[in-house]
Amino acid sequence: MSDLQPDTIKLDQFLKLTGTARTGGQAKLMIQDGQVLVNGAVETRRGRKLVGGDRVVVEGEEFVVVVD
Repeated sequence: MSDLQPDTIKLDQFLKLTGTARTGGQAKLMIQDGQVLVNGAVETRRGRKLVGGDRVVVEGEEFVVVVD
């Protein structure tokens, strides 16, 4: 068996990568406070694995996940 996962990124890491959150702590609070939508639904799990094509909305700004 292989341990290979499809290319993913955790939601909190994605928020830091996009500059939406400056720190992991800030990302955690934004997610826990229900400020983050993933594919149109509120997401409160900071470890949520995002895949290419997922849409993340924070404070009215939309990002499309591209993982390579």
